[in-house]
Amino acid sequence: MKIALITGANKGIGLETAKQLSKKGIFVYIGSRDIKKGKLIVDKLISEGFKNIKAIELDVTKIETIISAKKIIERETSQLDILINNAGISGGFDQSALTSSTEQFREVFETNLYGVVSVCQTFVELLKKSDKPRIVNVSTAMASLTLFSDFNNHTTRFVAYQASKTALNMYTINLAYELRETNIKINAVCPGYTQTDFTGHQGTSSVEQAAKRISKYTLIEQDGVTGRFFSEEYFGKENCPW
Repeated sequence: MKIALITGANKGIGLETAKQLSKKGIFVYIGSRDIKKGKLIVDKLISEGFKNIKAIELDVTKIETIISAKKIIERETSQLDILINNAGISGGFDQSALTSSTEQFREVFETNLYGVVSVCQTFVELLKKSDKPRIVNVSTAMASLTLFSDFNNHTTRFVAYQASKTALNMYTINLAYELRETNIKINAVCPGYTQTDFTGHQGTSSVEQAAKRISKYTLIEQDGVTGRFFSEEYFGKENCPW
């Protein structure tokens, strides 16, 4: 049985991705900052017929919880096959290149970039024990330099959030480069503008559609791509610009 870990998975896209992977026979650890909330969600899922799901305490901004989660998974299984770095924050709706404070930027980067770095570095050895290890870093089309360097694009801009996700994309590229001689495939995936708490339940994609886009890249074959960015809602399935 394949083993997956999803950060920030007690609600929204992360939770739906957990459900979709579980239905495929994959055992899923739901990473949750609040373990009580995580366990309540798992109890509900079990009552609905899900079997391959367990809550695990994991706050990506607290290295001690990341290390603890790794030890638990290592004790309960011999490897990790899928890592989905889904946890993320927006940083609020009022963001400006001229007025947003460095503290605001730092808070967003702490979760959206530094948290991913910590999780990847902590779990990479468990991933190397898998036959087909996969990492998906949940990104966004809002991180695209191609899209937002067009000054005729008047889409609302969230500068701290966008900067953190653009940095995440570059980290994805470099992580894939450094692991190019291994069997680990790492890609950044935009789930689309999804109707969740994160967006105030606005958007053009359902959580089911978003989760399907993410889970797809956790199951690519060994001849699949690595170090790529995918935003199917905005760019289609191939040749997505960074």
